[in-house]
Amino acid sequence: MPMSTHDSRSAKRTDPDQAMVDIANYVADYYIGSSEAYTTARYMLLDSLACAMLAMRHPECVKHLGPIVPGAVLPGGSRVPGTSWELDPAQAAYNIGVQIRWLDFNDTWLAAEWGHPSDNLGAILAVGDWLSRKAEREHGKPITVRDILTAAIKAHEIQGCYALKNSFNRVGLDHVILVRLASTALTTHMLGGSKDEIVNAVSHSWIDGGTLRAYRHAPQAGPRKSWAAGDACRRAVTHALNAVKGCVGYPSALSAKTWGFADVMFKGREFEFERPFGSYVMENILFKISFPAEFHAQTAVECAMKLHGEVAGRLDEIERITIETQEAGVRIIDKTGPLANYADRDHCLQYMVAVPLIFGRLTADDYSDTVAADPRIDALRAKMEVSENPQFTADYFDPDKRFIGNAVQVHFKDGTRSERVAVDVPIGHRERRGEGITALLQKFESAIGGQLPSRRVEQILALTSDTSRFEATPIHRFIDLFTS
Repeated sequence: MPMSTHDSRSAKRTDPDQAMVDIANYVADYYIGSSEAYTTARYMLLDSLACAMLAMRHPECVKHLGPIVPGAVLPGGSRVPGTSWELDPAQAAYNIGVQIRWLDFNDTWLAAEWGHPSDNLGAILAVGDWLSRKAEREHGKPITVRDILTAAIKAHEIQGCYALKNSFNRVGLDHVILVRLASTALTTHMLGGSKDEIVNAVSHSWIDGGTLRAYRHAPQAGPRKSWAAGDACRRAVTHALNAVKGCVGYPSALSAKTWGFADVMFKGREFEFERPFGSYVMENILFKISFPAEFHAQTAVECAMKLHGEVAGRLDEIERITIETQEAGVRIIDKTGPLANYADRDHCLQYMVAVPLIFGRLTADDYSDTVAADPRIDALRAKMEVSENPQFTADYFDPDKRFIGNAVQVHFKDGTRSERVAVDVPIGHRERRGEGITALLQKFESAIGGQLPSRRVEQILALTSDTSRFEATPIHRFIDLFTS
């Protein structure tokens, strides 16, 4: 993304920034030939819908759902899984994005920037469902599950490739900026937008600037982090709809001297890229399967679970607990002092280690005020020492590994100590796909079984187990199975 040499006094428009053109070319022209990417994308779709169904058990999530203004529904519009709502696609994108992200349990990508690429499904599913219903009414070609998977692979790739080398968090910006970017590009294409219109829409995404990370960090971590991606999806669909109406774009939105994104938001730096767009990100995506926990802590929770049997009966004998993690883990989830709410707790490494040490579990309910009131949790947190393990950090950034290592060891007052338990990769990592997919499918079946009638569950499981039939299914017919 070379910085512009354009004279800022001249009214002559420049050619579009190459970074935006590259996205448009990839979205419109690139053929996804990876069977592994499609297989992983199918599991990603099921996992995301599992997260959405689990979120419906939480009133704080449900209150975000529905039209933004009471009564502003759209018969024949996009459906919201787990509800009877029919909404315009922009508001439906917000709804679905909130559902998928609410519990911090959907997929993850970790690099210079982190994030959750399946957040893009909020926009992709909403627009795909609406277009497919519209096509059926007008005797056109519906949007199939396969089409949704293709869009998701490309959205994952855009978000993930930008995250590999570009740290938005280091300039105070939140990763949902990349959800807005990827979703804008893909939904513009889904709506029939040309390459020029994709560029125009993407330029508006950059013109929006960035969302501050303030709501993710102490001392004011809060639940906005659970609906921020939905908000990005809604904004993306708005940009896409405007672009296909013919709204003009801003060709130097990134590079314009003084006024562009790079100068205003990114300290004048150019974007860096490790690899061209392909299907790498979907193939290497990380699934959160065992624990609804911030991903940098997933292996720490697994370590604590292994120590539970040895430690749970000796809590009063503990002198200190050492936790080794990656640099990113130290920076974003090493947290001491009082924890104000659910959002504070599920981004606290010490809390996420203490609960499994005590109870031998970590569920979404364990972040509640009721569980947090147990004095043993804060007592253990006070005894924890968190440090960076440089090898964990090196393996975290290694493109051939993408490890997320943690180690936990408990030291007792009598001078004895537990085994140092270290885990490099969580069950959702590509290296553990075999055991991970089995657990993912169990997560999916349990989640839909707790929210949908048994007959619907049987229909869904039968459909999703038949790959050819599933991928050929119109997306609106599939979403119908999740609605009331």
